[in-house]
Amino acid sequence: MFDKLRSRLLLMNMVIISVIMLGAFASIYTFTYQNVRKDIGMELDHVSDSYLKPEGAGGKKGGGPQGRKGMDGPGMERDRARAFSFALQTDGKWNVTEKFSQLDLTADFYIAAVKKASEQPVPLNQFTLSGTRWAYTVKPNPEGYLVVYMDVTAEQTILTNLIYTFAVVALVMLGIIYLASRYFANRSIAPVKEAFEKQKRFIADASHELKTPLAVINTNADVLLANGEDTIDEQAKWLHHIKSETERMKVLTNDLLYLTEMDDARMEMMQVPFNMSEAVESVILTMEAVVYESGLSLDYDIEPDLTVKGSSEQIKQVTMILLDNAIKYSNPQGAIKLTLKKHQHQVQLTVTNTGAGIPAEHVDKIFDRFYRVDASRSRQNGGYGLGLAIAKSIVSQHRGKIAVKSMPNGTTTFYVQLHDR
Repeated sequence: MFDKLRSRLLLMNMVIISVIMLGAFASIYTFTYQNVRKDIGMELDHVSDSYLKPEGAGGKKGGGPQGRKGMDGPGMERDRARAFSFALQTDGKWNVTEKFSQLDLTADFYIAAVKKASEQPVPLNQFTLSGTRWAYTVKPNPEGYLVVYMDVTAEQTILTNLIYTFAVVALVMLGIIYLASRYFANRSIAPVKEAFEKQKRFIADASHELKTPLAVINTNADVLLANGEDTIDEQAKWLHHIKSETERMKVLTNDLLYLTEMDDARMEMMQVPFNMSEAVESVILTMEAVVYESGLSLDYDIEPDLTVKGSSEQIKQVTMILLDNAIKYSNPQGAIKLTLKKHQHQVQLTVTNTGAGIPAEHVDKIFDRFYRVDASRSRQNGGYGLGLAIAKSIVSQHRGKIAVKSMPNGTTTFYVQLHDR
Protein backbone atom coordinates (compact mmCIF):
# COMPACT_ATOMS: atom_id res chain seq x y z
CA MET A 1 0.00 0.00 0.00
CA PHE A 2 2.73 2.44 0.97
CA ASP A 3 4.78 1.49 -2.09
CA LYS A 4 1.81 2.47 -4.27
CA LEU A 5 1.39 5.71 -2.33
CA ARG A 6 5.09 6.47 -2.75
CA SER A 7 4.89 5.72 -6.47
CA ARG A 8 1.86 8.00 -6.86
CA LEU A 9 3.56 10.84 -5.02
CA LEU A 10 6.71 10.32 -7.07
CA LEU A 11 4.78 10.21 -10.34
CA MET A 12 2.75 13.29 -9.41
CA ASN A 13 5.89 15.26 -8.52
CA MET A 14 7.64 14.19 -11.71
CA VAL A 15 4.65 15.08 -13.89
CA ILE A 16 4.12 18.48 -12.26
CA ILE A 17 7.79 19.44 -12.36
CA SER A 18 8.18 18.11 -15.91
CA VAL A 19 5.22 20.20 -17.09
CA ILE A 20 6.63 23.29 -15.38
CA MET A 21 10.09 22.65 -16.81
CA LEU A 22 8.68 21.98 -20.29
CA GLY A 23 6.67 25.19 -20.10
CA ALA A 24 9.73 27.16 -19.02
CA PHE A 25 11.90 25.69 -21.80
CA ALA A 26 9.16 26.23 -24.38
CA SER A 27 8.79 29.85 -23.30
CA ILE A 28 12.54 30.47 -23.50
CA TYR A 29 12.80 28.78 -26.89
CA THR A 30 9.77 30.66 -28.26
CA PHE A 31 11.18 33.98 -27.04
CA THR A 32 14.60 33.21 -28.55
CA TYR A 33 13.08 31.97 -31.81
CA GLN A 34 10.95 35.09 -32.19
CA ASN A 35 13.95 37.34 -31.54
CA VAL A 36 16.11 35.44 -34.03
CA ARG A 37 13.32 35.52 -36.62
CA LYS A 38 12.86 39.25 -36.04
CA ASP A 39 16.60 39.86 -36.46
CA ILE A 40 16.63 37.77 -39.64
CA GLY A 41 13.69 39.75 -41.00
CA MET A 42 15.41 43.06 -40.25
CA GLU A 43 18.68 41.90 -41.82
CA LEU A 44 16.85 40.52 -44.83
CA ASP A 45 15.06 43.84 -45.32
CA HIS A 46 18.39 45.63 -45.09
CA VAL A 47 19.94 43.32 -47.68
CA SER A 48 16.87 43.69 -49.92
CA ASP A 49 17.18 47.48 -49.80
CA SER A 50 20.76 47.24 -51.02
CA TYR A 51 19.62 45.35 -54.12
CA LEU A 52 16.76 47.77 -54.80
CA LYS A 53 18.74 51.01 -54.21
CA PRO A 54 19.97 52.72 -57.42
CA GLU A 55 23.74 52.97 -57.78
CA GLY A 56 24.23 56.45 -59.17
CA ALA A 57 22.39 58.64 -61.63
CA GLY A 58 21.80 55.89 -64.15
CA GLY A 59 19.23 54.21 -61.91
CA LYS A 60 20.85 50.80 -62.28
CA LYS A 61 20.12 48.35 -59.48
CA GLY A 62 22.93 47.97 -57.02
CA GLY A 63 25.03 44.87 -56.94
CA GLY A 64 23.89 43.92 -53.48
CA PRO A 65 25.68 44.57 -50.18
CA GLN A 66 29.04 43.94 -51.79
CA GLY A 67 28.41 46.58 -54.52
CA ARG A 68 27.53 49.47 -52.24
CA LYS A 69 30.01 52.33 -52.27
CA GLY A 70 30.72 55.21 -49.99
CA MET A 71 29.46 53.32 -46.91
CA ASP A 72 31.29 52.83 -43.61
CA GLY A 73 30.60 52.16 -39.94
CA PRO A 74 27.86 49.85 -38.63
CA GLY A 75 26.35 49.49 -42.10
CA MET A 76 29.56 47.99 -43.42
CA GLU A 77 29.66 45.56 -40.50
CA ARG A 78 26.18 44.34 -41.37
CA ASP A 79 27.19 44.06 -45.04
CA ARG A 80 30.18 41.93 -44.14
CA ALA A 81 27.99 39.79 -41.84
CA ARG A 82 25.60 39.22 -44.79
CA ALA A 83 28.20 38.59 -47.45
CA PHE A 84 26.49 35.26 -48.22
CA SER A 85 23.40 36.58 -49.95
CA PHE A 86 22.10 36.81 -53.49
CA ALA A 87 19.04 38.03 -55.39
CA LEU A 88 17.14 36.69 -58.36
CA GLN A 89 14.86 38.71 -60.64
CA THR A 90 12.08 36.67 -62.22
CA ASP A 91 9.23 37.39 -64.54
CA GLY A 92 5.60 36.84 -63.66
CA LYS A 93 5.94 33.09 -64.32
CA TRP A 94 8.96 32.71 -62.02
CA ASN A 95 11.50 32.39 -64.79
CA VAL A 96 14.89 33.83 -63.80
CA THR A 97 15.68 36.89 -65.92
CA GLU A 98 18.57 38.30 -63.94
CA LYS A 99 20.69 37.28 -60.97
CA PHE A 100 22.75 39.32 -58.52
CA SER A 101 25.27 37.02 -56.85
CA GLN A 102 28.96 36.82 -56.09
CA LEU A 103 28.60 33.25 -54.82
CA ASP A 104 29.88 30.28 -56.76
CA LEU A 105 26.54 28.51 -57.20
CA THR A 106 25.26 26.38 -60.06
CA ALA A 107 22.35 27.23 -62.33
CA ASP A 108 20.45 24.25 -60.94
CA PHE A 109 20.85 25.70 -57.47
CA TYR A 110 19.28 29.01 -58.55
CA ILE A 111 16.43 27.18 -60.27
CA ALA A 112 15.79 25.11 -57.10
CA ALA A 113 15.90 28.28 -54.96
CA VAL A 114 13.34 30.02 -57.21
CA LYS A 115 11.12 26.95 -57.07
CA LYS A 116 11.16 27.03 -53.25
CA ALA A 117 10.21 30.71 -53.26
CA SER A 118 7.47 30.24 -55.87
CA GLU A 119 5.82 27.58 -53.71
CA GLN A 120 5.45 30.06 -50.85
CA PRO A 121 5.87 33.65 -52.10
CA VAL A 122 5.74 35.31 -48.67
CA PRO A 123 7.63 38.25 -47.12
CA LEU A 124 9.72 35.93 -44.92
CA ASN A 125 10.30 32.20 -45.07
CA GLN A 126 13.12 29.65 -44.84
CA PHE A 127 14.22 26.44 -46.51
CA THR A 128 17.22 24.12 -46.54
CA LEU A 129 19.09 23.48 -49.77
CA SER A 130 22.37 21.63 -50.24
CA GLY A 131 22.95 21.56 -46.49
CA THR A 132 22.56 25.32 -46.08
CA ARG A 133 19.70 27.12 -44.40
CA TRP A 134 18.40 30.06 -46.43
CA ALA A 135 15.95 32.81 -45.55
CA TYR A 136 14.22 34.63 -48.39
CA THR A 137 11.80 37.44 -49.06
CA VAL A 138 9.72 38.02 -52.18
CA LYS A 139 9.37 41.62 -53.43
CA PRO A 140 6.84 42.07 -56.29
CA ASN A 141 7.93 44.66 -58.89
CA PRO A 142 6.87 45.69 -62.45
CA GLU A 143 9.18 43.09 -63.99
CA GLY A 144 7.81 40.23 -61.88
CA TYR A 145 9.42 39.28 -58.57
CA LEU A 146 12.69 40.13 -56.88
CA VAL A 147 13.62 37.27 -54.54
CA VAL A 148 16.40 37.99 -52.05
CA TYR A 149 18.13 35.10 -50.30
CA MET A 150 20.36 35.16 -47.22
CA ASP A 151 22.37 32.42 -45.48
CA VAL A 152 20.98 31.89 -41.94
CA THR A 153 22.72 28.60 -41.14
CA ALA A 154 24.45 30.13 -38.11
CA GLU A 155 21.15 31.31 -36.64
CA GLN A 156 19.53 27.92 -37.27
CA THR A 157 22.51 26.23 -35.62
CA ILE A 158 21.99 28.40 -32.53
CA LEU A 159 18.35 27.35 -32.29
CA THR A 160 19.19 23.69 -32.88
CA ASN A 161 21.93 23.77 -30.24
CA LEU A 162 19.48 25.42 -27.87
CA ILE A 163 17.09 22.47 -28.30
CA TYR A 164 19.91 20.00 -27.67
CA THR A 165 20.97 21.97 -24.60
CA PHE A 166 17.43 21.95 -23.28
CA ALA A 167 17.19 18.20 -23.87
CA VAL A 168 20.42 17.48 -21.97
CA VAL A 169 19.51 19.85 -19.14
CA ALA A 170 16.02 18.32 -18.96
CA LEU A 171 17.41 14.78 -18.66
CA VAL A 172 19.89 15.80 -15.97
CA MET A 173 17.25 17.79 -14.10
CA LEU A 174 14.75 14.94 -14.31
CA GLY A 175 17.35 12.60 -12.82
CA ILE A 176 18.05 15.01 -9.98
CA ILE A 177 14.34 15.70 -9.48
CA TYR A 178 13.62 11.96 -9.43
CA LEU A 179 16.15 11.38 -6.64
CA ALA A 180 14.97 14.44 -4.71
CA SER A 181 11.30 13.51 -5.18
CA ARG A 182 11.98 9.95 -4.03
CA TYR A 183 13.75 11.26 -0.93
CA PHE A 184 10.95 13.67 -0.03
CA ALA A 185 8.28 11.08 -0.89
CA ASN A 186 9.88 8.67 1.58
CA ARG A 187 10.00 11.42 4.19
CA SER A 188 6.38 12.35 3.53
CA ILE A 189 5.19 8.77 3.81
CA ALA A 190 7.17 7.99 6.96
CA PRO A 191 4.76 9.78 9.38
CA VAL A 192 1.74 8.27 7.60
CA LYS A 193 3.27 4.81 7.76
CA GLU A 194 4.18 5.27 11.40
CA ALA A 195 0.66 6.46 12.26
CA PHE A 196 -0.84 3.54 10.34
CA GLU A 197 1.38 1.02 12.12
CA LYS A 198 0.53 2.60 15.48
CA GLN A 199 -3.16 2.41 14.65
CA LYS A 200 -2.86 -1.26 13.70
CA ARG A 201 -0.93 -1.99 16.88
CA PHE A 202 -3.42 0.06 18.89
CA ILE A 203 -6.38 -1.92 17.54
CA ALA A 204 -4.58 -5.23 18.03
CA ASP A 205 -3.57 -4.33 21.60
CA ALA A 206 -7.06 -3.08 22.45
CA SER A 207 -8.57 -6.30 21.11
CA HIS A 208 -6.06 -8.34 23.09
CA GLU A 209 -6.78 -6.42 26.30
CA LEU A 210 -10.53 -6.93 25.85
CA LYS A 211 -10.16 -10.66 25.25
CA THR A 212 -9.09 -11.45 28.81
CA PRO A 213 -11.97 -9.77 30.68
CA LEU A 214 -14.46 -11.08 28.12
CA ALA A 215 -13.10 -14.60 28.59
CA VAL A 216 -13.35 -14.25 32.37
CA ILE A 217 -16.92 -12.94 32.14
CA ASN A 218 -17.89 -15.74 29.75
CA THR A 219 -16.37 -18.43 31.97
CA ASN A 220 -18.05 -17.12 35.11
CA ALA A 221 -21.36 -16.82 33.27
CA ASP A 222 -21.05 -20.48 32.22
CA VAL A 223 -20.47 -21.46 35.85
CA LEU A 224 -23.58 -19.53 36.90
CA LEU A 225 -25.66 -21.20 34.19
CA ALA A 226 -24.37 -24.62 35.17
CA ASN A 227 -25.55 -24.04 38.74
CA GLY A 228 -28.88 -22.41 38.08
CA GLU A 229 -30.49 -23.90 41.16
CA ASP A 230 -28.07 -22.14 43.55
CA THR A 231 -28.99 -18.88 45.23
CA ILE A 232 -27.37 -15.53 44.48
CA ASP A 233 -25.43 -15.65 47.75
CA GLU A 234 -24.02 -19.04 46.80
CA GLN A 235 -22.92 -17.68 43.42
CA ALA A 236 -21.66 -14.32 44.74
CA LYS A 237 -18.03 -15.30 44.04
CA TRP A 238 -18.66 -15.60 40.30
CA LEU A 239 -20.78 -12.45 40.23
CA HIS A 240 -17.98 -10.50 41.89
CA HIS A 241 -15.57 -11.77 39.24
CA ILE A 242 -17.92 -10.58 36.51
CA LYS A 243 -18.36 -7.24 38.24
CA SER A 244 -14.60 -6.80 38.61
CA GLU A 245 -13.93 -7.51 34.95
CA THR A 246 -16.72 -5.20 33.77
CA GLU A 247 -15.19 -2.42 35.87
CA ARG A 248 -11.83 -3.09 34.25
CA MET A 249 -13.43 -2.98 30.81
CA LYS A 250 -15.14 0.28 31.72
CA VAL A 251 -11.81 1.83 32.69
CA LEU A 252 -10.21 0.55 29.50
CA THR A 253 -12.94 1.85 27.20
CA ASN A 254 -12.99 5.22 28.97
CA ASP A 255 -9.23 5.53 28.55
CA LEU A 256 -9.47 4.57 24.88
CA LEU A 257 -12.19 7.15 24.28
CA TYR A 258 -10.17 9.78 26.11
CA LEU A 259 -7.09 9.06 23.99
CA THR A 260 -9.19 9.27 20.84
CA GLU A 261 -10.50 12.67 21.90
CA MET A 262 -6.99 13.88 22.69
CA ASP A 263 -5.79 12.77 19.26
CA ASP A 264 -8.62 14.58 17.50
CA ALA A 265 -6.96 17.58 15.83
CA ARG A 266 -10.30 19.39 15.75
CA MET A 267 -10.53 19.37 19.54
CA GLU A 268 -9.29 22.69 20.85
CA MET A 269 -8.39 23.08 24.51
CA MET A 270 -9.44 26.17 26.42
CA GLN A 271 -6.25 28.08 27.22
CA VAL A 272 -7.13 29.44 30.66
CA PRO A 273 -4.50 30.58 33.18
CA PHE A 274 -4.68 28.58 36.42
CA ASN A 275 -2.65 28.10 39.56
CA MET A 276 -0.72 24.88 38.95
CA SER A 277 0.67 24.88 42.48
CA GLU A 278 -2.83 24.60 43.92
CA ALA A 279 -3.83 21.97 41.34
CA VAL A 280 -0.87 19.72 42.22
CA GLU A 281 -1.41 20.21 45.97
CA SER A 282 -5.04 19.10 45.62
CA VAL A 283 -3.92 15.87 43.93
CA ILE A 284 -1.38 15.20 46.67
CA LEU A 285 -4.07 15.58 49.32
CA THR A 286 -6.20 12.92 47.61
CA MET A 287 -3.28 10.54 46.97
CA GLU A 288 -1.48 10.94 50.29
CA ALA A 289 -3.56 8.33 52.07
CA VAL A 290 -3.05 5.82 49.24
CA VAL A 291 0.71 6.35 49.43
CA TYR A 292 0.87 5.70 53.17
CA GLU A 293 -1.46 2.68 52.94
CA SER A 294 0.99 1.20 50.44
CA GLY A 295 3.76 1.49 53.02
CA LEU A 296 5.58 4.24 51.12
CA SER A 297 6.85 7.65 52.15
CA LEU A 298 5.93 10.83 50.29
CA ASP A 299 7.95 14.03 50.21
CA TYR A 300 6.94 17.03 48.15
CA ASP A 301 8.27 20.53 47.52
CA ILE A 302 5.89 22.88 45.71
CA GLU A 303 6.76 26.45 44.84
CA PRO A 304 3.66 28.55 45.51
CA ASP A 305 1.60 30.48 42.96
CA LEU A 306 3.04 29.00 39.77
CA THR A 307 0.65 29.77 36.92
CA VAL A 308 0.35 28.11 33.50
CA LYS A 309 -2.19 28.20 30.69
CA GLY A 310 -4.34 25.20 29.90
CA SER A 311 -6.75 22.87 31.67
CA SER A 312 -6.47 22.53 35.43
CA GLU A 313 -8.33 19.19 35.40
CA GLN A 314 -6.05 17.71 32.77
CA ILE A 315 -2.89 18.74 34.63
CA LYS A 316 -4.38 17.20 37.77
CA GLN A 317 -4.89 14.00 35.78
CA VAL A 318 -1.24 14.03 34.65
CA THR A 319 -0.09 14.48 38.26
CA MET A 320 -2.37 11.66 39.42
CA ILE A 321 -1.13 9.34 36.67
CA LEU A 322 2.51 9.97 37.60
CA LEU A 323 1.86 9.51 41.33
CA ASP A 324 -0.18 6.35 40.69
CA ASN A 325 2.62 5.02 38.51
CA ALA A 326 5.17 5.79 41.25
CA ILE A 327 3.04 3.96 43.83
CA LYS A 328 2.66 0.86 41.64
CA TYR A 329 6.34 0.53 40.78
CA SER A 330 8.03 1.59 44.03
CA ASN A 331 9.82 -1.06 46.02
CA PRO A 332 8.40 -2.03 49.44
CA GLN A 333 9.03 0.69 52.01
CA GLY A 334 10.14 2.88 49.12
CA ALA A 335 10.04 6.65 48.81
CA ILE A 336 8.25 9.03 46.45
CA LYS A 337 9.25 12.64 45.94
CA LEU A 338 7.34 15.31 44.02
CA THR A 339 8.66 18.77 43.18
CA LEU A 340 7.15 21.71 41.34
CA LYS A 341 9.60 24.50 40.49
CA LYS A 342 10.00 27.32 38.02
CA HIS A 343 13.06 27.30 35.75
CA GLN A 344 13.41 30.47 33.68
CA HIS A 345 10.13 30.64 31.73
CA GLN A 346 9.06 27.06 32.36
CA VAL A 347 7.29 25.27 35.18
CA GLN A 348 8.75 21.81 35.87
CA LEU A 349 6.96 19.00 37.66
CA THR A 350 9.06 15.99 38.72
CA VAL A 351 7.90 12.74 40.30
CA THR A 352 10.59 10.38 41.58
CA ASN A 353 10.25 6.92 43.09
CA THR A 354 12.66 4.26 44.26
CA GLY A 355 12.40 0.79 42.80
CA ALA A 356 13.64 -1.61 40.16
CA GLY A 357 13.70 1.15 37.56
CA ILE A 358 13.11 0.96 33.84
CA PRO A 359 15.60 -0.94 31.66
CA ALA A 360 17.35 1.28 29.12
CA GLU A 361 15.81 -0.59 26.17
CA HIS A 362 12.31 0.24 27.44
CA VAL A 363 12.77 3.96 28.15
CA ASP A 364 11.99 5.11 24.60
CA LYS A 365 8.80 3.03 24.48
CA ILE A 366 7.43 3.77 27.94
CA PHE A 367 4.95 6.36 26.63
CA ASP A 368 3.56 4.09 23.89
CA ARG A 369 -0.01 2.90 24.24
CA PHE A 370 -0.44 -0.49 25.93
CA TYR A 371 3.30 -0.69 26.52
CA ARG A 372 4.25 -2.28 29.81
CA VAL A 373 7.70 -3.25 31.03
CA ASP A 374 6.20 -6.05 33.15
CA ALA A 375 2.82 -7.05 31.70
CA SER A 376 1.98 -9.52 34.47
CA ARG A 377 2.69 -7.00 37.22
CA SER A 378 0.72 -4.33 35.39
CA ARG A 379 -2.32 -6.59 35.24
CA GLN A 380 -2.02 -7.37 38.93
CA ASN A 381 -1.99 -3.63 39.59
CA GLY A 382 -4.99 -3.10 37.32
CA GLY A 383 -3.05 -1.31 34.60
CA TYR A 384 -3.38 -1.47 30.83
CA GLY A 385 -0.35 0.60 29.88
CA LEU A 386 -2.46 3.60 28.89
CA GLY A 387 -1.77 5.97 31.77
CA LEU A 388 1.56 7.33 30.56
CA ALA A 389 0.23 7.54 26.99
CA ILE A 390 -2.63 9.70 28.27
CA ALA A 391 -0.19 11.85 30.26
CA LYS A 392 1.94 12.38 27.17
CA SER A 393 -1.11 13.35 25.07
CA ILE A 394 -2.21 15.89 27.67
CA VAL A 395 1.26 17.41 28.00
CA SER A 396 1.63 17.58 24.21
CA GLN A 397 -1.71 19.37 23.93
CA HIS A 398 -0.38 21.90 26.47
CA ARG A 399 2.67 22.30 24.18
CA GLY A 400 4.89 20.93 26.90
CA LYS A 401 7.38 18.08 27.22
CA ILE A 402 7.41 14.89 29.25
CA ALA A 403 10.44 12.67 29.73
CA VAL A 404 11.76 9.95 32.01
CA LYS A 405 15.15 9.15 33.48
CA SER A 406 15.71 5.85 35.26
CA MET A 407 18.54 4.03 36.99
CA PRO A 408 18.13 0.26 37.40
CA ASN A 409 17.61 -0.65 41.05
CA GLY A 410 17.75 3.03 41.87
CA THR A 411 15.30 5.80 41.11
CA THR A 412 12.92 6.65 38.28
CA THR A 413 12.06 10.29 37.62
CA PHE A 414 9.38 11.67 35.31
CA TYR A 415 9.78 15.27 34.15
CA VAL A 416 6.95 17.48 32.89
CA GLN A 417 7.82 20.92 31.53
CA LEU A 418 5.14 23.50 30.74
CA HIS A 419 5.44 27.11 29.64
CA ASP A 420 4.33 29.63 32.23
CA ARG A 421 1.70 32.12 31.20
